[in-house]
Amino acid sequence: MAQFQSKYGYFNDAGDEYIITRPDTPRPWVNIICPGDYGVILSQTGGGYSWKTHASHNRITRWEQDLIKDNSGKYLYLRDEDTGQFWSLTWKPVCYQPDFYQVKHGIGYSQFNSVYQQIESTLTIFVPPGEPLEIWRVQLQNQSRQEKHLSLFTYLEWCLGLPDHAREFHRLFVETQFDEDRNTIFARKRLWEIPNAKGQHWNRDWEYLAFHSVNLPVTGFEGDKEKFLGLYGSSEKPAAVIKGAVSGTSGKWTDPISSLHNKVVIPPGQKVELIYLLGAVGQEDEKQADELIKKYQSASAVEEGFAATKEYWRQLLTTTTVQTPDPGFNLMNNLWLKYQTLSGHIWGRTGYYQAGGAYGFRDQLQASQIFLYIDPARTEQQIKLHAAHQFPEGRVNHWWHPLSEIAMENKISDNLLWLPFVVIRYLKETGNYGFLQEQVPYKDGTPASIYEHCCQAIDYSLAHLSPRGLPLIGDGDWNDGMNAVGAEGKGESIWLAQFLCGILKEFTVVAEKSNDPERKEQYLRAAERLKTLINTYGWDGDWYIRAVCDNGVILGSKNSPEGKIFLNPQSWAILNDIAPPDRAEKLFHAMETYLFREYGPILFYPAYKTSQTNIGYLSRYAPGLRENGGVYTHAATWGILAACKLGKKKQAYAAYKNILPPYRGLNPDLYKAEPYVTPGNVDGPDSPHFGRGGFTWYTGSSTWSFLVAMEGICGIIPDWDGLLINPQVPDEWTEFRVTRPYRGAVYQFAFRRAATGEEKGLILDGVKLNSNKIFPNFDGRLHYVDVIF
Repeated sequence: MAQFQSKYGYFNDAGDEYIITRPDTPRPWVNIICPGDYGVILSQTGGGYSWKTHASHNRITRWEQDLIKDNSGKYLYLRDEDTGQFWSLTWKPVCYQPDFYQVKHGIGYSQFNSVYQQIESTLTIFVPPGEPLEIWRVQLQNQSRQEKHLSLFTYLEWCLGLPDHAREFHRLFVETQFDEDRNTIFARKRLWEIPNAKGQHWNRDWEYLAFHSVNLPVTGFEGDKEKFLGLYGSSEKPAAVIKGAVSGTSGKWTDPISSLHNKVVIPPGQKVELIYLLGAVGQEDEKQADELIKKYQSASAVEEGFAATKEYWRQLLTTTTVQTPDPGFNLMNNLWLKYQTLSGHIWGRTGYYQAGGAYGFRDQLQASQIFLYIDPARTEQQIKLHAAHQFPEGRVNHWWHPLSEIAMENKISDNLLWLPFVVIRYLKETGNYGFLQEQVPYKDGTPASIYEHCCQAIDYSLAHLSPRGLPLIGDGDWNDGMNAVGAEGKGESIWLAQFLCGILKEFTVVAEKSNDPERKEQYLRAAERLKTLINTYGWDGDWYIRAVCDNGVILGSKNSPEGKIFLNPQSWAILNDIAPPDRAEKLFHAMETYLFREYGPILFYPAYKTSQTNIGYLSRYAPGLRENGGVYTHAATWGILAACKLGKKKQAYAAYKNILPPYRGLNPDLYKAEPYVTPGNVDGPDSPHFGRGGFTWYTGSSTWSFLVAMEGICGIIPDWDGLLINPQVPDEWTEFRVTRPYRGAVYQFAFRRAATGEEKGLILDGVKLNSNKIFPNFDGRLHYVDVIF
């Protein structure tokens, strides 16, 4: 039966597809399909683009960001040769009114089903893992009593590198060529806006060969945009489709596109199938392209590839599962949060709201925590990748681009600390202290161990303190929008002090395991000193302030007319045990009063109504948007985790449910965003659109939403020596189940609320334990844990 049904769609029974039942969703509802390197983003209208390795620097097809029109994509037209009528297999670009239209966004694929002019069409698009291409499987069935004579035309615009906003310049470097034997159009570009090996700009080939093919002989092909659309024509009514013929133009002198024209005849009640490919291989590796084209000539080969794709994602996403009384909680934590994190945030690194491709030092490092529940070796890989973008003194790149290694350096103060933070998380999950000695050179090539990388990050932060001993905020801390608070080198961050304090305390265990007692004592003293300073200078009487600007203005004070109370310093005062118990209760009351709202915890309140030059671009957003007083979902999850730590289970669960997309999606015309992935932000109470979601897919909030569910609400918390069990589920949950791997074994947890008079506790494989911790077995077996709570 349909789950979480709205007027626009619903989840299927298994929860692994969101089925859109009409094309005019309140915003483009997209799927990001990226099993590692090659990626595709598709909207429910057919919009989107393709890339390899980097969603901006190595984009294969052109795309223009416009979430209102959503009229830029890769399209398939169908033309009735007897009547001249034509439409598209996706709603855009023709915008026909079909008798039936349905889009299934699944895990690793999307499928468009429609019925129009008595032709049922199914277009399935997926990316086979490990291969540099996407497959379009087209199935057509004639539902009429007459034989149908149809033409199919594909249409895509080549980009071949960075987004080419200056199209009239970039098209001059593209060359297309049709290969009749392979029914394939190849495309190359003689310019790539990435410096060459000598550091020269504008003097490098695009180092790939793109191809677009079909498994049946073509009637014709087109490589010229003007001849396909017609002068002053449009993709809605392309001249070639109206005429029913293409010109067969290719070469170096056009505005380059790719269109393949096929004709099919379908008897009444019968079906036909065509297979289209789009991909890119190394510039000199035409043989690989040929092998891929030959591999996917048959429906059976495509079916086998599709099955392998589904199995690839199934194995990744089902290592950790939950069964609770809350179907929305189950849907998101069993599949969609993990899928969003992997496909959209770690591998794709892009979205419709933010077309990216770079690695953020803090961003993908935090996201790699998802692998701790899937395959911790992948977290190791991410840690190493980020460590290689650290300088010997400890500072790091804010972001960098794969392929080019072009990077940004700035004085944002929190980036480097996420390295020891995630290493601590990795060690608590795996117990693999040997990883600390693995060697990864600094960015300048100087050799260093992972342990040394972490120490340098911490030491760099300790060396950049204000005269009062608090961390300097620099160009911003976690909130990049506070980019003017400490631009002169004087501003302080209370949140950063709390974050650093927690890392110092935790890292003393790492130092002890690394036989470094001197550093252990140094960090203990530094942590205690910071805690004292935070409680001395950061406490405002009812809550903690956020920061102090270069000019001495306090942000987040009860005396502030705007930005009176911020979420992060309250959350982390609890999470890192900064606040004494009485203060923790007091500040949580303030969080409930001001910040825990009906659509989730907001970042601060009230929003800034006018631009504040001493704060930065945060205050330049319209009030209630994104970081200016909106629900910034990443931070909201920390607020929920803090509630869990205080045992505020009712408030924690309510807040979590308030941000769960399936529930928000039941009011789609307010929420607007996809109901199956987390948004980066939701408009806050100072916006006239309070509750509207945005910036979906490419956000670190998907990782943290999963971690909050597993560790905060379900209460299975990785610690240095085992799994600490402390569920914070709502009273209406009488039982639930969790399965997750841990240190070489798999644990099935069966939680059950204690009956009246029944003793609470843990039972491991039938043996009652004397603590609330599961100690690791390292035996590769399946273990059963009964939790009576």
